[in-house]
Amino acid sequence: MRLGLALGYWGRGPDPRHLELAREAERLGYDSVWTAEAWGSDAFTALTWIAAHTSRIKLGTGIAQMAARTPTATAMHALTLDHLSGGRMLLGLGLSGPQVVEGWYGRPFPKSPLTATREYVDVIRQVLRRQGPVELAGRFHAHPYRGPDGTGLGKPLKPITHPLRATLPVLLGAEGPRNIAQTTRIADGWLPLYWSPTRTEVYRESLANAPDGFLIAPMARAAVCDDLAEGLLPVKAMLGFYIGGMGHAARNFHADLMARMGYEEEARRIQELFLQGRKEEAVRAVPDAFADEISLVGPRERIAERLELWRKGPVTDLLVTAPDLRTLRVLAELNAALG
Repeated sequence: MRLGLALGYWGRGPDPRHLELAREAERLGYDSVWTAEAWGSDAFTALTWIAAHTSRIKLGTGIAQMAARTPTATAMHALTLDHLSGGRMLLGLGLSGPQVVEGWYGRPFPKSPLTATREYVDVIRQVLRRQGPVELAGRFHAHPYRGPDGTGLGKPLKPITHPLRATLPVLLGAEGPRNIAQTTRIADGWLPLYWSPTRTEVYRESLANAPDGFLIAPMARAAVCDDLAEGLLPVKAMLGFYIGGMGHAARNFHADLMARMGYEEEARRIQELFLQGRKEEAVRAVPDAFADEISLVGPRERIAERLELWRKGPVTDLLVTAPDLRTLRVLAELNAALG
């Protein structure tokens, strides 16, 4: 199991620690570093900055939102950064949800998310292979565009720039069972939002037909600390926000996932409190047990025991959000010691 560093997206402004953490992760032998986006900083610019200050570590978007760019624009970002970094790019994509797609990007959330995702990846693959002009009679991503409000003058185009790698890895952030199953068919890997090494059966059916070499790269908060309850607070805050606030009361993919993982009553309670504006209560309502099983928090000895659980399952890459250099070093040492 390889280690990666997940830096996420910026808050109010750039995090001054990110570059230091990325460079230390590279020094320690971490395989990859990942940036994200929500409705503030974008994923590609920060990743390019890190690329310019590193030389070996792989560079992943975890995740870039599909609604933010057309698939050809995303492919342009990926092939450009792949060239500039010497072939280190990993393209992680996610559909996001109706609240963000319609509220931030000002476009309709697709009525058939699986079809929209499949078309998006198809177009990107065509750009990267560069075997001919990009053509797709798609429902959501038609190339050329032939809609009634078009000019009819669009023509199929092949990228001017020759991509460095036709096989640049594409990973998808998928949550629903059918979406995960499709991911095993059309992508090179999967970026789970929550992964519990003690509940791998939740995903067993969806992953049943994953091909050899398929990447499974969940993100997990990691922190070496003496006080477990205190160390879990950032995890609970994240869960409270995602489960309570990242979606509508009637349609929240994150809450649905928590429910499938055995915490349905708690997920609905968190939603209820958050949507009532009782955000602190929503965070407190997150069960410590759930926050604990999807993270690596506590003293070094405890993290060592739990890391073994992660390594026994199908996870190929553990992407850690680590708040400090000490945690990065401890994880690198423990993972190396376990072989």
